[in-house]
Amino acid sequence: MSDSMTAVVTVAVLVGLLAITYFVLGDYIYRQLTAVRDLRAERVIYKLLGVDSSAEQTWPTYLRSVLAVSFASLILLFGLLRLQHYLFLSLGMPNVSPALAWNTAVSFVTNTNWQNYSGETTMGYLVQMGGLAVQNFLSAAVGIAVAIALVRGFVRSRTDRVGNFWVDLTRITMRVLLPLAFVAAIVLIALGSIQNFTSIHTIHTLAGGTQSFLGGPVASQEAIKQFGTNGGGFFNANTGHPYEGPSALAAFFSVYLLLAIPFALPRTFGRMVGDNKQGYAIVAAMAIIWLTLLGGAVAAETAHGGVALQAAGSAMEGKEVRFGVPLSAIYAVSTTVTSTGAVVSSHDSMTPLGGGAAMVAMMTGEVAPGGTGSGLYGMLIIAVVAVFLAGLMVGRTPEFLGKKIQAREIKLASLYILTTPTALLAAAAASLVIPGAVKVATNAPGPHGLSEILYAFTSMANNNGSAFAGLGSNTAWYNITGGLVMLIARFLPMVFVVALAGSLARQQPVPVGPGTFGTRGPLFVVLLIGTVVIVAALTYFPALALGPLAEALH
Repeated sequence: MSDSMTAVVTVAVLVGLLAITYFVLGDYIYRQLTAVRDLRAERVIYKLLGVDSSAEQTWPTYLRSVLAVSFASLILLFGLLRLQHYLFLSLGMPNVSPALAWNTAVSFVTNTNWQNYSGETTMGYLVQMGGLAVQNFLSAAVGIAVAIALVRGFVRSRTDRVGNFWVDLTRITMRVLLPLAFVAAIVLIALGSIQNFTSIHTIHTLAGGTQSFLGGPVASQEAIKQFGTNGGGFFNANTGHPYEGPSALAAFFSVYLLLAIPFALPRTFGRMVGDNKQGYAIVAAMAIIWLTLLGGAVAAETAHGGVALQAAGSAMEGKEVRFGVPLSAIYAVSTTVTSTGAVVSSHDSMTPLGGGAAMVAMMTGEVAPGGTGSGLYGMLIIAVVAVFLAGLMVGRTPEFLGKKIQAREIKLASLYILTTPTALLAAAAASLVIPGAVKVATNAPGPHGLSEILYAFTSMANNNGSAFAGLGSNTAWYNITGGLVMLIARFLPMVFVVALAGSLARQQPVPVGPGTFGTRGPLFVVLLIGTVVIVAALTYFPALALGPLAEALH
């Protein structure tokens, strides 16, 4: 079977599975988040936290709770990394240096999972499980909670309450992420991923040398890293390592996992607003953008453009032979169009346009379908801007789901859209002019070196975590600035999202009239996609023209 046909079949099966998941998982999440009764284990947690599960919060209180749990997580994870050597199951690993510990703690708390280290030579089992894997659950749950708060803003009227963050966090973790990640881990073990606590063991090679191997609780971390769109690998090779991705089937299952929740949440949104067609419109826009980027990357990689690749007859540099070109390209786009960042191949070795597709997937704001929660609230922000633009163009009232889009709402949406590109472009520009920053980090001259730096900060600012492997970013500059970029680009947009939820919840619903722009049909889907493309193009095209586009035309 040719590469092109393999790609078509793989995508067709994936789309079919996701279509089923859209209904089943989307309805399941809706039922869990709207259930009246608390589970017994949840009541114990609320009692320990001193939380009244029946009391709802105003948007400032909800936001403070989001920031409080994230700040506490940051401090605890930083402490674990700095004290690793003295902990149980440390495997003798030394304490992580302050700059790297800062970057890693921020990375996992923000759902970025950017890794300036090799997991098998840096982290012991306790830090991997009790630190990194725990944050994989919490950071994903925080993202979904913020999305649900925004949906409540559209649903509710004449109130200052947007829900109870502690209830949302607990239910998402206990009822959604934990049980489904457990099932996914069992499947991964059945497919060949390892799950053990073996110590480091050394083998003697046929050439007379030695090589050390590390086992570990890999499958359990692999499950939540994909299902929670986290992406941080137990090993440096990430899912390309045979212990994490033991086969092409396991890699395909990983792609399904990382897309499952982001594509299911629009169904939850439709159920919550009482109009499933609203969910269909959102998921249709997400799917079209994803499939377009997927087709572009697969075409670029299978065409293997360039003199060297054409001479070789393949674009297999940096690819894992077990997975081949089509699955590697599908994985690359799916992991960057969500906030996952896991890899099965080296993105630095992709063709210029193939790597550019992965970069553009992040630059769209990761809304197609985006990360767990962040994709949904990102697309809803774009929807707010889209209906406002439609109102300006045709003179209709800018309304969305019965709520007027007025000055306050559009200001908050605009601030949300501007935060991430401002953070990443400023950091990338500073890295280019700081003496020694580029020279230390990359040996690639010209457009490709720029692409490596641009990709890195695009990945960090969009809380993705994947990288062009040619960038040596384990330096004080990239550890510190990268941590700051990840913090700003994760939590400042959340401030605007929760504030928007509060603003919408206080409004009185506006009845649908002849001047209301419809947001359930194909026209709105086209407008939504157009808004995503226009915002991304206006923001990033100059930088892309100097990087991957210039390299492709060279």
